[in-house]
Amino acid sequence: MDRSRPVLAVFAVAALAVSGITALSSAARAADADLAKNGGFEAGLDSWSCSANSGTTVKSPVHGGSSALQATPAGNDYAQCAQTVTVKPDSQYSLAGYVRGSYVYLGASGTGTTDVSTWTQSAPDWQQLTTGFRTGPSTTKVTIYTHGWYATGAYYADDISLTGPAVDVGQPPATPTGLTVGTVTSSSVALSWSAVTGATSYAIYRDGVKVQTASGTSATVSGLSAATAYSFQVTAVNDAGESAKSTAVTATTSTGSGTGSGLPTHALVGYLHASFANGSGYTRLADVPDSWDVIDLAFGEPTSATSGDIRFNRCPASECANVESDADFKAAIKAKQAAGKKVLISIGGANGQVQLTTTAARDTFVSSVSNIIDTYGLDGLDIDFEGHSLSLDASDTNFKSPTTPVVVNLIAALKTLKAKYGAKFVLSMAPETFFVQMGYQFYGTGKFGGQDPRCGAYLPVIYALRDDLTLLHVQDYNSGPIMGLDNQYHTMGGADFHIAMTDMLLTGFPVAGDTANVFPALRPDQIAIGMPASVNAGNGYVAPAEITKTLDCLTKKTNCGSYTTHGTWPTLRGLMTWSINWDRYSNWEFQKTFDGYFG
Repeated sequence: MDRSRPVLAVFAVAALAVSGITALSSAARAADADLAKNGGFEAGLDSWSCSANSGTTVKSPVHGGSSALQATPAGNDYAQCAQTVTVKPDSQYSLAGYVRGSYVYLGASGTGTTDVSTWTQSAPDWQQLTTGFRTGPSTTKVTIYTHGWYATGAYYADDISLTGPAVDVGQPPATPTGLTVGTVTSSSVALSWSAVTGATSYAIYRDGVKVQTASGTSATVSGLSAATAYSFQVTAVNDAGESAKSTAVTATTSTGSGTGSGLPTHALVGYLHASFANGSGYTRLADVPDSWDVIDLAFGEPTSATSGDIRFNRCPASECANVESDADFKAAIKAKQAAGKKVLISIGGANGQVQLTTTAARDTFVSSVSNIIDTYGLDGLDIDFEGHSLSLDASDTNFKSPTTPVVVNLIAALKTLKAKYGAKFVLSMAPETFFVQMGYQFYGTGKFGGQDPRCGAYLPVIYALRDDLTLLHVQDYNSGPIMGLDNQYHTMGGADFHIAMTDMLLTGFPVAGDTANVFPALRPDQIAIGMPASVNAGNGYVAPAEITKTLDCLTKKTNCGSYTTHGTWPTLRGLMTWSINWDRYSNWEFQKTFDGYFG
């Protein structure tokens, strides 16, 4: 190592100070400027774009000001947040920023010379990273970025600066005018507006959140929920920045085609322990109060995991002393149906693993389930596959085109049953959060392997049956923390969890962070929120006040707490609970809460 250069540098600085040239040097530096926009993240993520929606801003920890960036790597994404900056060709720039966390990178690309990056393996407290580069002779834009590394947890960044010769980019464009709503469908809204002089692109906002950009003066915002009111604004963008938001326009999507299921606008769904007894006691079907609109008979189970042969064995008198006869049971089904209620057979449950690994198992599933439906005169089928029933092959990476046999065969079986019984056939699903919302972060084994192959495994089934699906009531209980669309983890026990999980279903989300592969929003009339009926029924119980908060936020956008939803859904179908038996055991608390809210 050459030790002489630092010594010469010290003498050079001393000589400059003595000669007064320091003043000239300061004058030269005065022409430099910090070109990074919102480097302190005081304006949220304005000017920054984070991959896979991985970034957010936090109030603590911060290095300077009141906010900092927090970004969380997930799956195959390492949470890069970047912005593109206008620079001068053939000029020197210095990039700096403060970071903390494991494996944090700071860098620049598109320099026209040698792209640069610097990183730290571990920064338990704020640590400054610095690097520099020279632009190429024709380079006018450079992208600066920060990111973490795969599966290393959240990192933080603050006070990022890019210092060098400034470029006169003029003024941001004027605010767009003439924003008009065009064609409206159940899932999309077409917008158009007047051109703005000097604008290079436009940003479209839905309910105050930027959702897409457009190069021209029109755009269609898709992935919306049916029968839902939205507010839209647009801004004009150029190198100097973004204009103020236009005057807002509102549009309400159409109601959609529905499924012909005959359910009331708001429905109460519950599982009835029909084949077993536990601490809640046996409840006769005829004794279920009229408040329950959909009654899922639990459970039909397979003779073996891979047979596809589903049997419904009613609880024996030796286990359920007050069990009714088959004749009385069938009479109770008819009486419920005459009162406008729906009675379904639910397949699976915690002990009923169903793996349709072959086409023979698929066909046996269809015939055996049909036999149960016909024997008892039921209205439809509920799929409650848990545990290891659904698992994705390593090569199966696209939920829109699944290849795993247990998934493909289940989809085919359900489509066959739906076609056999017609439009009034009620089809519902009750997956766990791990199989649905967790797909926002992870899908199957992942591109690099090592992930749980069951993660997100319900998504291809829901997607394929989205036009036939009557109800999706995800089990928002017995769940670990799940990341919502705000890129924060949400845990059971309060309204926040149910709001965040339901918002994902009604808004749609990129699967495994891939913004080019989005799981589309479902209609609000297809969604019921799954909750335990009591503290005895399962982990994740919430008190009636929290249920009310959940419904207020999702249907009225009031009483929301810290989570901001992406819409308002007054036609949300309702609530599901495990179980009717446990609610009876708790003096019908869950039912009374539903009745008190919806009347």
